[in-house]
Amino acid sequence: MDELMPRRVYGTDADEPHPGPRPGHVYRELCGGPLDGLLLDVTGWTETERATGAPLRTDIGRFGPGGHSVYRPRPADPARWDWQGDAR
Repeated sequence: MDELMPRRVYGTDADEPHPGPRPGHVYRELCGGPLDGLLLDVTGWTETERATGAPLRTDIGRFGPGGHSVYRPRPADPARWDWQGDAR
């Protein structure tokens, strides 16, 4: 990771003045697939939600606008969520 350039959080626009992580928030790193390298803000999610993963809306996945990319926690490292595939 480039320490000089903060990582972007899923759901923020690349041209936002502060698209990176915010203090006091909890994040998961998205690994693989169209959202690779983004951080997902899971602040306020329950432990069950954090353990399950999520389908994340994205226009750059297999199904284009309105599609989702599914990410699940990595069993050996739940701070990283691995791409499982795309869905409508």
